[in-house]
Amino acid sequence: MPKRRPWLDWELALLRSDYPNSPTVKLAKRLKRTVTSVYQRAILSGLRKSEEYLASTDACRLRRGDNIGAAHRFLPGHVPANKGLRRRGWAPGRMAETQFKPGQKPHTWKPIGSTRYSKEGYLQRKVSDTGYPPRDWVGEHILMWQKAHGPVPPGFAVCFRDGDKAHRELDNFELISRRELMRRNTIHNYPPDLVDVIRLNGALKRRLRKLDEEHADGPPQPSL
Repeated sequence: MPKRRPWLDWELALLRSDYPNSPTVKLAKRLKRTVTSVYQRAILSGLRKSEEYLASTDACRLRRGDNIGAAHRFLPGHVPANKGLRRRGWAPGRMAETQFKPGQKPHTWKPIGSTRYSKEGYLQRKVSDTGYPPRDWVGEHILMWQKAHGPVPPGFAVCFRDGDKAHRELDNFELISRRELMRRNTIHNYPPDLVDVIRLNGALKRRLRKLDEEHADGPPQPSL
């Protein structure tokens, strides 16, 4: 990271004398600094552009009250130059063959009521089709809890008492706070021997994934 260059006394004096009535770009060139640096130092020094400068043509975008740029805007009723040149559904070459058609669903789409397993191993059911997965897919254990006890209160979660995500029985569910859930999932709360096993298991899985990626196209062939 480049070292920040300190402001010298003569630079500060020049900034105080010229900033109120000079374009910042020109002042930055004289000081051999960036425009942002000059603006920041001016703010720290409590400097502002003068009324005379703000009323001049040099103020550009800072100028107010004279409707800057009005002559270059599109007027009401303006007709775009390319109007009518593009037809609806038009595409060059064979692009139209691969475009989604109205109402077409992606190949990964599933209807409401479908089930799947999440990356964490929870059985989920599709309850809506908004296109937002966290809202459309809900854990089966959560749906079972809601059917028996009502909605899950904000800040709480439904968990498995025995930690087995395949054991989906009401007696195996419990409602706990998110804070308690975070505490339970913290590895530092486990016995030291179990922590070592968890870490070694994670390292082994990472190594296996790496080997799978390296040999995705098949095992290496022996060289002749």
